[in-house]
Amino acid sequence: MDAPADVLLQLSDSVKGQDVALFNVSAPEVRLRQEDCRANILHTAPDLAMLADALAQYLVWKKWQRWLVAKGVSPEDKEYLEAIRRSAKRFGATIVEERPYEVTPGARRSDTGQQLIQLQMPVFTQGAPDYDVLIVADRRGVFGPYLPFRTWDPRPVAGTAGLEAMSWHPAHEQWGATQMQNRFQRFAHRFMLPLDHQAWIAVRAVGEAASRTQSGDYAPINAYIRGDKFDLAAFKGQKVTFRKWDGQLRQPIIIAGPELPVSTSPQTGFLHEHEEVDTLGIDAPETKCKLQ
Repeated sequence: MDAPADVLLQLSDSVKGQDVALFNVSAPEVRLRQEDCRANILHTAPDLAMLADALAQYLVWKKWQRWLVAKGVSPEDKEYLEAIRRSAKRFGATIVEERPYEVTPGARRSDTGQQLIQLQMPVFTQGAPDYDVLIVADRRGVFGPYLPFRTWDPRPVAGTAGLEAMSWHPAHEQWGATQMQNRFQRFAHRFMLPLDHQAWIAVRAVGEAASRTQSGDYAPINAYIRGDKFDLAAFKGQKVTFRKWDGQLRQPIIIAGPELPVSTSPQTGFLHEHEEVDTLGIDAPETKCKLQ
């Protein structure tokens, strides 16, 4: 399902008790894996907590531990901001300031628009406490895309602009991904994007389960996907599986700029008692999910 969170929940409730499993391939809201989780939903899209943790691990590994946050005002921005706050606390980073961006009407496409942006963005980031990286919380892209290379101090930009965390990148080539990229381009005549990969995993999971169980029936396929024997090669360096406590696909997350991947999280040195990939997102001891 490529649908907003509320639509996904409505559909989930409408088929409750039936032989139906839904795959969420796009909605990143943490609440879908927490207080609003559903037993009949599996999530191949990473949630905001996973994305924020993946980015935070890389920034901490780089010793960029002092963050200035530029935040938008939309509900989506606030959700991402909460994830960033959680990640900072979890991995030992410090948010030195949260600076709200107030949108002012302007003609960015006018003759003077570019000049106004060039003057406005440095002023917006001027006078901040000492920081290592500017974290942008602007999921709608209202102001974030204008911040890289325009900060008052020469600092990297990350978050929803600049260096970003994502499930897939068109230039990802490791672990056999080049073959996957080439096959997709021949089929679709374009590059593979995160949504494409997330949808592919959903379809691939059903196919793998049907093959392993030698069945086309709902019950054995659903049980196998959620069971201990299920794993799937996803061209990301390790097999991916679904978490039992919230139905979230555990998977490595790519850290990338606009053109090329930079790294993959979890980063070396971030340990977990069971699986290192569970250092990304909501772990079992902290879950609020009660599958129903």
